[in-house]
Amino acid sequence: MRPQLHKLPTDPDSSFIFRELKLNHFPHPWHFHKEFELVLIDKSSGTRFIGDNVGRFNDGDLCLIGPYIPHLYRNDEIFYHSKKKLTAQSIFIHFTEDSLSKDFFELPEMKVVQTLLAKSSQVVEIHGQTKIKATKLLYEMRNDPPVKRLLKFIELLITLGESNESTTLLTFNFSTLPKSGSERINTALQFILKNFRSEVSIAGIAGQLNMSVPAFSRYFKNHTRKTFTDYVTEVRIGYACKLLIENSLSISEIGYKSGFENLSNFYRHFKKVKNMVPKDYRKQFLSN
Repeated sequence: MRPQLHKLPTDPDSSFIFRELKLNHFPHPWHFHKEFELVLIDKSSGTRFIGDNVGRFNDGDLCLIGPYIPHLYRNDEIFYHSKKKLTAQSIFIHFTEDSLSKDFFELPEMKVVQTLLAKSSQVVEIHGQTKIKATKLLYEMRNDPPVKRLLKFIELLITLGESNESTTLLTFNFSTLPKSGSERINTALQFILKNFRSEVSIAGIAGQLNMSVPAFSRYFKNHTRKTFTDYVTEVRIGYACKLLIENSLSISEIGYKSGFENLSNFYRHFKKVKNMVPKDYRKQFLSN
């Protein structure tokens, strides 16, 4: 059983899908689709699961996700329980290699775009001035008629293709996985997000899914390419990064609030995931 296959709606007036979401929180479960997806987080925060990558997302995050790569954007708990009126807003484009007619991306002028689309199988996260320019184009496309939107879409792809301000996120090609759907892995991810601040029991989630611990461990690694323990650790580190940036809690307090039993454990795992200690991570952002 695999992530859910989503069949996306088509637009009779356009060769690709351009949409905006404005909700209380992002609704989608662990899912994939055959289309490329360029997604801008306009306003929101939470934990991002894309293939075997776990990380934070915040306002302005921009990623190009290749076809058939499972992904899930889950908002922070405050979006689900706060009495404040919080909104989760995003702009996204879905398209296929045939969206602009068959073999369009094979034109010599589109070589940089061909390279970009190939890289999207590992998910491309865009940074710097390229992200600023791409975001501006996405905002302009909101009110454009179909013809102008098409021209800006092509400009957008070329802008991303020509840039070196990007990183790839995945270590495994998820487009090779069999394509069938299930809610089990979504339940497991939601369980992690609700419980990572305290002791997370693999037996607990295995029991919820009516699976033995060994069977669940194999199932989880088969879907995420990481062990359950490593996945929980990365969620905790992502949350710790958020606290290091956003407030002045001591590093030991942040470690405990993120679910680590002791400070040495927190330091060891943080350095393994981020290649630096928490103090240096905080200093890096304060200096910007």
